[in-house]
Amino acid sequence: MLRGAIIGLGNVGREVHVPAWTRRGDVTIVAANDADLARRPLVAASLPGARWYDSAQELLARERLDFVDVCTPPSSHAPLVCQALERGLHVFCEKPLVISRDELDRVTTLADKTRRVVHTVHNWHHAPIIQRASTLVREGTLGRLTRVAWRTLRTQPAAAAGDGNGNNWRLDPALAGGGILTDHGWHAFYLLAGWIGDTPTSVSARLEHRGSQTLAVEDTATVSVSFPDAAAEIFLTWAADRRENVADLVGSAGRIELRDETLTLERNGRVERWSCPPSLSNGSVHPDWFDPEVAQFLDAVVRTPPQSNLGEAWLCGMLESAARESSRRGGHPVAVPALPLSMA
Repeated sequence: MLRGAIIGLGNVGREVHVPAWTRRGDVTIVAANDADLARRPLVAASLPGARWYDSAQELLARERLDFVDVCTPPSSHAPLVCQALERGLHVFCEKPLVISRDELDRVTTLADKTRRVVHTVHNWHHAPIIQRASTLVREGTLGRLTRVAWRTLRTQPAAAAGDGNGNNWRLDPALAGGGILTDHGWHAFYLLAGWIGDTPTSVSARLEHRGSQTLAVEDTATVSVSFPDAAAEIFLTWAADRRENVADLVGSAGRIELRDETLTLERNGRVERWSCPPSLSNGSVHPDWFDPEVAQFLDAVVRTPPQSNLGEAWLCGMLESAARESSRRGGHPVAVPALPLSMA
């Protein structure tokens, strides 16, 4: 029985993480913390055996744990992850793992030094339509993949558990780190890199305010990622007139279109379609895609295989950092370094 603690009880923590842990028979959540002390009654109701702590630091100092689950806003991820690693704990963390390249270097170095698992929630891997597309790509149905285009359209940022005054931490750069590139870019980065199956070489990007000039974070991102033999184009916005996710995967032998829950395959003059509900744009917490992430994390804790998930997170963090640097340079391409050997 592994002993864990949850830090952060916002919407995702309450609606997804807590139920997932309580469904398992090999884990017990013994402690919890949130910066909002008014959430203490939620712990008593949903995790009656867990002790409440007013601070994450007190929790980490006093509890005997195997792992910690970090569900806080992004700016606190790296500090909490590092504190847990320094105490010899494994870490399960919501995306993004970090919000800067310096944080990325610090977390990955410490994970390697302590030989502890750091697993970021990359739950879109487990969406039914993504799984079917990935299987088709892996089986060689498209031949050599040469181009991927990804679009995430939203009319506004996802709701967040605020302070009761309508505040949304996703719009505060001090808490979120960035706007839609941070919120949705990570999903696009790990999916397209997995499909193309190669290391990106450079990134160019433009970050904009299309919906409201008063936002402190970007609401629109246009990103191009270059690979040795392929290219990827990403468009993300909170300023659309509809919710939708669309992707095109083009290979030497065929093409796949993903449009919310429908996958269309064009190959050898034939067209096949599959319905793969739920839609990618259906909600923002996706509890049905979460249990496989928990299983992968626990398997890594028990078996300690190579940390492929940490390598994915490293790539996502590096691509976001490069995209922001490119935008500051007016869209000039920025080189992406090679994956460290410890995560290759």
